[in-house]
Amino acid sequence: MTKAIIIQARMGSMRLPGKVLLSLGKTTVLEEVIRRCKAIPLADIVCCAIPFGAQDDQLAKAAKSFGAVVTRGSQSDVLSRYCDAAREINADIVMRIPADKPLIDPIICGEVLKLLIDNNADFASNNMPASWPHGFDCEVFKSDILFQADKATSSKEDREHVTPWMRRNNDLKILSLNGPGGECINWRCTLDYKEDYDFILSLFEKLDKPPAIPLFDDISLVIEKHPELLKINSKWELMSRYAN
Repeated sequence: MTKAIIIQARMGSMRLPGKVLLSLGKTTVLEEVIRRCKAIPLADIVCCAIPFGAQDDQLAKAAKSFGAVVTRGSQSDVLSRYCDAAREINADIVMRIPADKPLIDPIICGEVLKLLIDNNADFASNNMPASWPHGFDCEVFKSDILFQADKATSSKEDREHVTPWMRRNNDLKILSLNGPGGECINWRCTLDYKEDYDFILSLFEKLDKPPAIPLFDDISLVIEKHPELLKINSKWELMSRYAN
């Protein structure tokens, strides 16, 4: 049973073009995401699903250099891009991680993956309802459920965001990993705007450097000591937990 972490990545973000190759000191955003995904317990393979097209060739080259398997697919139909990737790497279980989450916690992700496997669930996440900061979100599902979604929906939103069809399907066994809740669910630890980058870069400067992988508790301690960091990107309201 192959358990795959599939990272969706592209250069053409409307709000912050090229964001996944921005520098985080000694690493880039994409390298940090891949590094963290490779540390997820139980995972067998880390794959970057990247669109076809010349503008993303540099991204594909970078992902390979960081140790990820690279597949190419549709630019706008991300659901089909995931299906193509899952088939190419023979994945039985897929965890979805967008490449704009450089603070993703491999231990939390591993707990979500274990939750699905131990309970033979179809879909599991840690944001139904939201109880972790935005940027620590992950979703995992059986590949046959992914292929069902691909056949079942033609909705632009479903195909762009991959999992909405699964989330609203009452016939599926769906589980969610509870988090600490409280004020931390309002933290923006994802990368959509320049202010998000400024926040993440400021946070990285106060965290242990690679090869260390600071986890949720480490990040929480820094924010507790430096609450002013949260003001950097507080102007932006939290976006959909499954949007990217």
